Amino acid sequence: MRGRLLLAPLALLAACQQPASAEPAVPAPAARIAAHEAPGLKTAIFAGGCFWGIEAIFSHVRGVTSAVSGFHGGAAATAHYDLVSQGNTGHAEAVRVTYDPARVRYDQLLQVFFAVGADPTLVNRQGPDAGTQYRSALVPLTAEQRRVAAAYLAQLGASGLWQAPIATRIEPYKAFYPAEAYHQDFAAVNPDHGYIRRWDAPKVEALRRLFPALYQPAFTRR
Repeated sequence: MRGRLLLAPLALLAACQQPASAEPAVPAPAARIAAHEAPGLKTAIFAGGCFWGIEAIFSHVRGVTSAVSGFHGGAAATAHYDLVSQGNTGHAEAVRVTYDPARVRYDQLLQVFFAVGADPTLVNRQGPDAGTQYRSALVPLTAEQRRVAAAYLAQLGASGLWQAPIATRIEPYKAFYPAEAYHQDFAAVNPDHGYIRRWDAPKVEALRRLFPALYQPAFTRR
């Protein structure tokens, strides 16, 4: 991808593929262990396949003040889209979410993530996108987030909602590198893009349907 609206075809194929249809949402349960965080904005990182969709979902959640697409897990020198797309940098496409815990708790963000954002049973892929850069991972930035994330993954594993075992892992924070400018707010800027319409718009609609108290119609730009 070299432009914001005109995307190079080969680069597009290396990133977010064109699916036949979106996967259905899953009624992930509310967390048994709620997050207790001090007042003030907090930040967490979520990796769940193509970052366009994860960014779009969290940008429609009340209490989220920023969602930034980027890369996590590898070195600064390889935190570039063309390199990450090769699948051998150690990076995952990820989204850094800043939120107000007085309006939306971290455990609620986890519930949203697994209900409409990522299939926790898939290894190094999500939907039509395959490669280590599309792995599903949680990157807590505080001890409380790590405690809640570990408990919630265990809860999902015991829920019986998925036949396959939970593959999502908790990864230690290394560094987050924002992606190129044309990836930011991608769904808002490119609502008629084929991938957005066929893959990510249904996820946002599922958010609206399943979480009406958390959904906000406006897209929160980074």
